[in-house]
Amino acid sequence: MRALLDTNVLISAIVFGGLPRRLLLMAIVGEIQLVTSPVLLDELEELLVEKFGFSPAGARATRAELESLAEVVAPIDVPVVCRDRDDDEVLAAAVAGGAEFIVTGDEDLLVLELHGEVRIVSPAEFKRVLDR
Repeated sequence: MRALLDTNVLISAIVFGGLPRRLLLMAIVGEIQLVTSPVLLDELEELLVEKFGFSPAGARATRAELESLAEVVAPIDVPVVCRDRDDDEVLAAAVAGGAEFIVTGDEDLLVLELHGEVRIVSPAEFKRVLDR
């Protein structure tokens, strides 16, 4: 199953644990194929340093691990769908990477429920799908 874990889910996985970390571990063992983009990795790296106190080297190392784990795609087109341009980057990366799911805690994305063929779900809903 191909999924894009939004930056907020990856941050939760890395910093706090819980279900987001379990989902990331599922990707590490190959149960989920992660999709991401350079723009989303930039955002992750920046937030790890600015909001969560990671050293720049630590944030770069975390990014490098995710780059080696995920399929990194560079969307050619980023259509304006959401009021937040960062959310448009998430949608574009998911489509470009052929993701079946976007897993997010972002309410602005969750209300969409679907973007093209990509389902937009919370971590809990994604876990329920995986458990079926």
